Formats: sequence, C-alpha cells, structure tokens
Amino acid sequence: MHFCFTANYTPETLKAMAKNPGASRRAAIQKLADAAGAKLVCMFYTIAEGPGAIAIFDADPQKAMAMAALVTSSGAMHNVKFQRLATEEEVVEIRRTRLELEAAYAPPGQ
Repeated sequence: MHFCFTANYTPETLKAMAKNPGASRRAAIQKLADAAGAKLVCMFYTIAEGPGAIAIFDADPQKAMAMAALVTSSGAMHNVKFQRLATEEEVVEIRRTRLELEAAYAPPGQ
C-alpha cells in the first residue's frame, strides 16, 4: 500500500541542518524505509507553510504507521500529515463495494 507523509521541519531542525548543508535527509528516510521493509517511492522538499518534505512510500500498513510515529515523535517535524493513497484500481473496487453495501446503511433521520 502507498502512503504519503508530509511535514514541516521545526526551527531547531532547520538550525541543525544548516550546520551540515550537504547532509541528505533522503538518505536517512531511505535507511528507515529499508529497515521497515518498505520502498521509498519518491521524496520532495516543500516551502509552503515553512520548509518541509513529502515522502511517498510503499509499505505494510503497520510498518507505515510505525515509521510515521517514529519520525513524528522525534520532534524534528511538525504539521505532520499522514495518509493512505489509493490506486485507480482500488478506487474502482471501493465504488463497487459501496454499491453492494448501499442497502445496509440508513442515513441519520431515515
């Protein structure tokens, strides 16, 4: 399954990174993904809402959540967002399942 992790660096993290401007955060995330048996699909850096990063990876859901929890709890990032991404094929199956379940659900007031 694919997941997207987005976050902004804290001011303290930016200060620490400024001391070694050539250090690769991508390499650090790649090492984490490898340890979790995940695949880092891509990583980009952002400036919206402050300097940050976006990482998309393919991982087992439990490992993906553990990776996100680890990075978040490190205190190096804030404004963290973590979400599961769906392929077009998965969305088609979700729509089919929705139709199958439609008769089993009653909206409030009905």
